[in-house]
Amino acid sequence: MTSTESPYGVRETVQRLVAALEKRSIAVFARIDHAGAAREVGLELADEELVIFGDPRVGTLLMQTDPAVGLELPLKVLVWEVDGVTRIGYGPPTELAERFAIADHAEVLTRMQALLDALVAEATAP
Repeated sequence: MTSTESPYGVRETVQRLVAALEKRSIAVFARIDHAGAAREVGLELADEELVIFGDPRVGTLLMQTDPAVGLELPLKVLVWEVDGVTRIGYGPPTELAERFAIADHAEVLTRMQALLDALVAEATAP
């Protein structure tokens, strides 16, 4: 997992991430509030939210080559708090070529990686 510290709380970091996605017209498919779900069943969990997003024009190409890569798509970014520090992270798409038969799409995976890096940078910028 690639992760970095955010100077903002979980909620604000997620809002900034979603704004960066919307600016690029990238669909947000789901937001999963892990801490909220824990509270609903009487458990405690520090703030943690998963944002699931993507562009079917990109992911479909990979799944046409190896449908099993659908396990890892669409893309996901996790924002969480640990010991009062907000972290933001994701699994590097370039590593998917090692686990799925999509090595011929290295350029696409590299572009996905660059997108994630840019989104995280934008979400955590001062």
